[in-house]
Amino acid sequence: MSQHTEFFARELAELGNGRRDFMEIGRRAGRFPRAFARAVRPGRTMTEINVWCSNDYLGMGQHPVVVEAMKRAIDEFGAGSGGSRNISGTHHLHVLLEKELAALHGKDAALLFSSGYAANDGVLTVLAGRMDDCLVLSDELNHASIIDGIRHSGSEKLIFRHNDTAHLEELLAASDPDRPKLIVVESLYSMTGDTAPLAEIAAISRRHRATTYLDEVHAVGIYGPQGAGVAARDGLGDDFTLVMGTLGKGFGTAGGYIAGPAPLVDAVKNFSRPFIFTTSLPPAVAAGALAAVRHLRGSDRERTRLHANARILKRLLTERGIPYASADSHIVSVVVGDDATCKEAADRLLHGHGSYVQAINAPSVRTGAEVLRIAPSAVHTEADVAEFAAALSTVWDELDAVPAVSPPNREAVQGRLGGS
Repeated sequence: MSQHTEFFARELAELGNGRRDFMEIGRRAGRFPRAFARAVRPGRTMTEINVWCSNDYLGMGQHPVVVEAMKRAIDEFGAGSGGSRNISGTHHLHVLLEKELAALHGKDAALLFSSGYAANDGVLTVLAGRMDDCLVLSDELNHASIIDGIRHSGSEKLIFRHNDTAHLEELLAASDPDRPKLIVVESLYSMTGDTAPLAEIAAISRRHRATTYLDEVHAVGIYGPQGAGVAARDGLGDDFTLVMGTLGKGFGTAGGYIAGPAPLVDAVKNFSRPFIFTTSLPPAVAAGALAAVRHLRGSDRERTRLHANARILKRLLTERGIPYASADSHIVSVVVGDDATCKEAADRLLHGHGSYVQAINAPSVRTGAEVLRIAPSAVHTEADVAEFAAALSTVWDELDAVPAVSPPNREAVQGRLGGS
């Protein structure tokens, strides 16, 4: 056995019950949120379950217009793109999708990436790394991809407390007023489900002449006019320099993107290694994403159903005394606060009630801040929501899973989550 093999075998053994284990499921086209999972119940190889932790919030991954667009593209162009856009050429569907995304956000230009993670990593490395002495100010709960992009840039980074604009102002006021500054925040935080104080952040950025980078991955397609995100919903779309989004959540396909001023987008196109050296999105994926964006720009039906389901679930949980981290959004993170209890709750929901929810533990959240991250969708029915709330209530009572923080104490709950 090699030294590397021995080393990592020991590391994995030390993880114990914290070692990641993935359940094999197959989403059922036309029937989602129903899916089939392997070996959920003894004696069965496949069991039908109801999925409550998908990021396909609007069900666009199975929408007929998306599926048909992808089928047509496969028939016409085949499965793959043939390589990177730098070497094998840009497909016309990539161009059309970028124009659609730029128009969605009211920006000059947009650029596609293979994933949202690659977009944050590749864009922030360029924006923060190529300017001499750039100072980056980052919310403490920003996603790992943001953290990696800033780290790879080599720029100085200052962390401000989550959604604490007074702390952000304090850090900026203490910095050289002529120094280039980049403020990086998410509009909607995926583990807590809370939203950023975007109006205050925009005002602060203007006072200090800072460039702003807004990650809207959990909001695009879901909030704002035509699904343009939280900033657009709040009338602040023009106040943020660059918007970063994903095609893999609200739009139901795969890929990431940025939208912003043409010089910045073109700079990323020319200098970002994750863009230049990565195989581009397959034409069929671009076609499906384009169909999803166009559909959601003209339809509020899916957004309306999603938000109605989220409101119903939160009301039912409140009635049952089950605490969740934030009332701000469609993400309903039920606070458990103990790793073993959280995993046991997820197991009982799955095996006893056929409801699949992922227990979230470190490093996604801090130890002692474990949550059941519940994502009701537009394709759940009201009956599904009521049935799930009753199942969770039963499991909650069985485990006596009462955390140290009560629902009204939202700030304390959020203070225990996340990490930078």
